Amino acid sequence: MTLELFPRESSAPKEGAPLADRMRPRTLEELVGQSHLLGEGKILRVALEQGDIPSLILWGPPGTGKTSLAMLVASHVKAVFIPFSAVTSGIKEIKEVIAEAERRLRGTGQRTILFVDEIHRFNKAQQDAFLPHVERGTITLIGATTENPSFEVIAPLLSRAKVLVLQPLAEDEIVLILSRALADMERGLGRSRLQAPPEVLAAIARWANGDARSALNLLDLSARLAAAAPEPGVLTAAITQEAAQHRTLLYDKAGEEHYNLISALHKSLRGSDPDAALYWLARMLASGEDPLYIARRLVRFASEDVGNADPQALLLALAAKEAYHFLGTPEGELALAQCVAYLATAPKSNAVYAAYNAAKADVASAPADPVPLHVRNAPTPLMEELGYAEGYKYAHDYESGYVAQDYLPERLRGRIYYRPTNRGLEAEIQKRLAAWRRKA
Repeated sequence: MTLELFPRESSAPKEGAPLADRMRPRTLEELVGQSHLLGEGKILRVALEQGDIPSLILWGPPGTGKTSLAMLVASHVKAVFIPFSAVTSGIKEIKEVIAEAERRLRGTGQRTILFVDEIHRFNKAQQDAFLPHVERGTITLIGATTENPSFEVIAPLLSRAKVLVLQPLAEDEIVLILSRALADMERGLGRSRLQAPPEVLAAIARWANGDARSALNLLDLSARLAAAAPEPGVLTAAITQEAAQHRTLLYDKAGEEHYNLISALHKSLRGSDPDAALYWLARMLASGEDPLYIARRLVRFASEDVGNADPQALLLALAAKEAYHFLGTPEGELALAQCVAYLATAPKSNAVYAAYNAAKADVASAPADPVPLHVRNAPTPLMEELGYAEGYKYAHDYESGYVAQDYLPERLRGRIYYRPTNRGLEAEIQKRLAAWRRKA
């Protein structure tokens, strides 16, 4: 099945258009990647063959083909394709597009596919404006987003659309795209006769990190530099390195990738894997995360997951935060790395975390009983007369500084929240508590 995206007579590249735009696939066969959606028998391929396209939310990283897919879909079902930017358009423009779509549907029966790029940038009211028209079939909505639709797209719209997840392109897939661009005489760089060794194309693909657009942009800039090089027409690793300058990692400090990476760091620490933890720390710092945010999470981890198995962990985490605050980047990053390595290799216990949560649950659900009289202070004669502090046993008056005594309200007496593990210092704490509880 060949799906034409553009008529042949209009397939010439637009003058001055970026290479990535000129090389946009015109048929399904030219589209690289996303075989989990477009392979034989897969969901989008079947929908295209049947010509029955529901409203879609295309979710994936930049440069994975979301816009190209939407255009291919519109071409195949012979629908009018209306690109719509959530950055520059609002409800007024939505109403105009919908009115035109209704006239077209009544007049010629032709469908309208409204493609909304960066749909996550629309607020709730703007997204609501699509609902009745998607419901009635006035338009087929295809939204593209790099953010998790669960958080960024309203539930009623999600229930009326099928979410398709696009994956980052593999290295060999990007190399194929680059090779096509180098060979294409009409839209690509074929006329330049640029020679590019396979290892250079592979290096560009690795740099692009699954983003075909970034890869093509880098190839385009590298080709311009190569044309002015002492040995023109040959693409070298040095030229591509100069064009790349530095790698931009996918990251959004307010979006899902932020939470994915901090989760990976936290779970690597909990799993006692210092190598993985140091990698995720480096990824977050290279991506531009606030180092003090990371430091705060390390302090939290020291209490939540190490706890009293190694009380030094909390001190070191606080010291790392202060060291970074004092030194800044890049010197202070080493203190964070030291802390990460320590936390990953420390004995682990969430006993304090679990105990505190259990105590909070009792506070929330049980009646707020009064403090037992014997553990209250009695600074006045009246309070003494009322029985404040009566019967209180002063622990230091007893051998080993311990005496069995109830401190909880009567309703909660006997409740045990803190159950230390047998790891690290908590093993000693466990023995101590067991001995005291036997005396109770």
